[in-house]
Amino acid sequence: MHGLNCEMNLPCSCRTRTRTSVCRLCLLLSLLCVCAHVYMQLEGPRKHSQHHHRSVATATDAAADAGSTCCSALHHQRRRVSRWKIRLEPWAADTGGFQEEADRFLRYISTPQLSCQRPASVPPVFDAEHHGSWLLCLDRRFSLAQRIVSKHCRVYSLRLGAEDDSLERVLAGSGCEVHCFDPSIRRAHLQEDNMWLHRLSVDWRDPNPAVPVQRLHSGSKKLSAILSHFGHRRVDVLKVDLESAEWKILENLILEQVLDSVGLLLLELHLQWAGFEVGGDEPSVVRYWFSLLKELERAHFRLYHSYSDPSKPRLFLHRNLWNTSSSFTLGWVNTRFTL
Repeated sequence: MHGLNCEMNLPCSCRTRTRTSVCRLCLLLSLLCVCAHVYMQLEGPRKHSQHHHRSVATATDAAADAGSTCCSALHHQRRRVSRWKIRLEPWAADTGGFQEEADRFLRYISTPQLSCQRPASVPPVFDAEHHGSWLLCLDRRFSLAQRIVSKHCRVYSLRLGAEDDSLERVLAGSGCEVHCFDPSIRRAHLQEDNMWLHRLSVDWRDPNPAVPVQRLHSGSKKLSAILSHFGHRRVDVLKVDLESAEWKILENLILEQVLDSVGLLLLELHLQWAGFEVGGDEPSVVRYWFSLLKELERAHFRLYHSYSDPSKPRLFLHRNLWNTSSSFTLGWVNTRFTL
C-alpha cells in the first residue's frame, strides 16, 4: 500500500514541479522582455533616429498604463531637450533664389507686428524711452513697466565690448538688477551700483572638457547654464549685441527653450556676412535667418521695433541690396510673459 501511495502521489508531485518550472520560466521571460524594452528605449534613438519620437511615445503610453508618474515626468523632461534643429521655413519662391529670399527677409525685419503703447506715467528715467537704437516696450499689457516701478526687474546684456551701455545704465539707475556678460572687461567680476560685470563669453556650444581652462575666471557658457548658476528663473530684458554671433546664440536659445523665461528681447543683427558657424550658399543663409525669426513668433514673441543704422556700411551678404544697412536693431516682446 505504501508503494501504491507513492506511485499515486508521483503525478501530483510532477505536476507541482512542472508548474513551478513554468512559473520560473515565465518570470525569466518577463524579465528579459523588460530588459529588451529598456535597451531599445536607450539604444534605439542612436541606431534609428528617425523612429525616436515614436519610441518615446510608446514608452510614455506604457508608463501611463502602468500608472507610473515618475516615468511620465522623465519622458516630459526628455521631450523638452530632444529638439536639435530649428524648423526651416519653405523657400520664398520655387526657384530658391537669393533675391526672393532677401526681399522676404528684409520686409519681415522692417515691419513691426505690434504697437507698444506708452503708459500715462512712467519712471522719470524713462521720459526718453529711446536710448540710441534700443527701444523698450513699456506697454501696460506686458510686465516690464510694472516690474521697473516695483524694482523687481532683471536685465541680461550679452555683448563684446561696451560700445553703447547707456540702456543698461538707465535700467540699473531705475533699480533693475543688471548683469553684463563681456569677455573683454578688465577683471573677472566688477560691480557698479546695480550693474554686475562678468568676464564671461556667452556661447552656443558646451565647453570641451578636454580643453583645460587657462585662467581661473575665463571661459564661456551657454545662457541656460548661466541662468542655472545664478538661480535666475526669468529675465525681463535680454539685450544681445554679439557682432555676428547672434544667429547661433539665438538658435541655441530657441532649441533649449530659454526664451520662455525672457520678457523683452533686444537683438542687433549684422547682415554683412553669414555669421559665425552659419554655412550654406547665400539663399540658404537668408532662409536660415528668416526661419530663426519665425521661430520667435512660434515662441509668442512679436516684433515691435525695427531700427536700421544709417551709419553702417550698405552691405547685405557682401552686396548692396536695397541700399540697406548692414546693421538692424530689433525689439521683440514675449506676449505670454506676465508678472
